[in-house]
Amino acid sequence: MTGGNKSGTDIGDGHIGLAVTIIALIVIAIASGPQWALIVAGCFTAWFVLALIVIHIRGGRGGEALGRAYVATFWWGDYINP
Repeated sequence: MTGGNKSGTDIGDGHIGLAVTIIALIVIAIASGPQWALIVAGCFTAWFVLALIVIHIRGGRGGEALGRAYVATFWWGDYINP
């Protein structure tokens, strides 16, 4: 991301990161129980809220702020997508 603008690939990478996170949460819930899946989901939620607060403080508003926080939370999907 350059200049504060998100490109289509950034959002696409975020979607991949979210999908992998959901699959991992299902695996965690099956293997270790739902309480651990809720803890991990809570950590991702806290990271998203923290990113949203920081972006809001720095001047991001509305849908742009949500998109930037989404990409900031799930950006690592870029490493899965070749």
